[in-house]
Amino acid sequence: MGGSGLSPQNQLRLWRGCNLLMAAFFGLAAYVQVNDPDAEMWMVIYLIPAALVLLLSISPDVTGHVIWRTLSGLHCAGCMIGASYLLGSLLISSNIKSLLHEEEGRELSGLLIIALWMFLCKDSKRDSVGGFRLFVASSVSVFPFITWIYIYINKEMRTLWPQHCKTVI
Repeated sequence: MGGSGLSPQNQLRLWRGCNLLMAAFFGLAAYVQVNDPDAEMWMVIYLIPAALVLLLSISPDVTGHVIWRTLSGLHCAGCMIGASYLLGSLLISSNIKSLLHEEEGRELSGLLIIALWMFLCKDSKRDSVGGFRLFVASSVSVFPFITWIYIYINKEMRTLWPQHCKTVI
């Protein structure tokens, strides 16, 4: 597990911590869907990776289990298909001001975060976590929270959002 300047034990702790942080993010993302018109679908979309990543934070060896790998792979593939569809919808629309101002843009961002994280986790049992994976994991695991805080503080940014997006956290 070399290359990061951390001992293998500290690398594993950091990896588990990043996964715990992402499990919390996915759980929170599922929770805020409560006001969404298609809340049930989006809650499931976020709760699956929340559960998978929580398991990974508890036992990093879980990625070697066939059920974990299959569920993770299928969910990641489904997210990429959904992201492709949403990207196509956004490209057809001609009056996009900001990706986060569009419902499809926020949904696309969520699907891409899920797919990226699940891809990052997929071979963590077989491969050493390593410096590069830890750098990416550390960066990605704090990014959604920083973005969420920024959007929460920047009330002007949310003025164009639909009502159901304004009434959660």
